[in-house]
Amino acid sequence: MTSSDHLLDLIQTNPEIDLLLRSSFGFDIHRKYYGDDLSLASGAPLEVIAGESAGGAYFLGVEQNGRRPVVFASSEGEGGLLADDLADALEIIIGLEWRDCLSFSGGGDLEVMQASAQHLERSRYKDNPDIDSEAAQVAAALSLRIVPVADLVIRLQAAASKTEPDYVVTGDGQTFDPLFGEYAEPRHGGWR
Repeated sequence: MTSSDHLLDLIQTNPEIDLLLRSSFGFDIHRKYYGDDLSLASGAPLEVIAGESAGGAYFLGVEQNGRRPVVFASSEGEGGLLADDLADALEIIIGLEWRDCLSFSGGGDLEVMQASAQHLERSRYKDNPDIDSEAAQVAAALSLRIVPVADLVIRLQAAASKTEPDYVVTGDGQTFDPLFGEYAEPRHGGWR
């Protein structure tokens, strides 16, 4: 059993943590469906482990050195490497508005991502004032670390940058777009 399998077992057997991950962090182990079979461009298979409310899904890749990389595929046709293993992915998921950080990354520019993350943190607390205590509860139950946002952005940018060539997502004859968005901030009104 890999550490990723162990974490998934812990989530399954802890209803409170399962609910927090699903409701506050968009990681739902009960949504294990994502259309047609996806794989990596290399032909390596992907195992769906969770979904999120916008129709995207999280996948585990093939084990490498005792770790299984985590790949994300959105319902809009973007996909790529999120982290080198599930523990790293979950630390990003509970500690950062990672999807929007990638969307407003200026094509993967680390400085743009850091600025976006700071703006996104304000809206995260406004939307859920208890987010820090919920993240701490999940981290404690799953033996994860609470990592500073700036460090999570560095890890996220490094992982997503490693998508090509080994973690390019394909499905139904199509190659998914990279996770990095081209914009530096929302087009209508900027950051508020």
